[in-house]
Amino acid sequence: MEAGIIDWDLLRAEATRAMENAYAPYSKYPVGAAALTADGRLISGCNVENASYGLTLCAECVLVGNLQMTGGGQLRAFYCVDAAGNVLMPCGRCRQLLYEFRAPAMELMTTQGIKTMDQVLPDAFGPQHLEDSGDTGN
Repeated sequence: MEAGIIDWDLLRAEATRAMENAYAPYSKYPVGAAALTADGRLISGCNVENASYGLTLCAECVLVGNLQMTGGGQLRAFYCVDAAGNVLMPCGRCRQLLYEFRAPAMELMTTQGIKTMDQVLPDAFGPQHLEDSGDTGN
């Protein structure tokens, strides 16, 4: 993938492949997510449900776990799909999770086209707020 150019079709295909690995026996709603990192890696994740519904992992959560497991870094572009290949908009919790690991000017495919992270989570709270307050989280 050429620097500066985001291949949204490739991200959709990777998200679809991830969705095919989802564990969704309860909701029957498999979800897949894929992202491009700032250093050019492709990462993905799928939802992993649990009989104790509150312990279910969303595709975005698994994706961020995979980001950390493969060397960390920042997310440059993000795409999420359902079983029919429809674009899914991350919920507020997942937007916050993605915000934590975003690259400057991160873009997301949304139900209304490509948007920046700042557009989908305006006035977000992030690590910079903790640094400003002197709280290191420890």
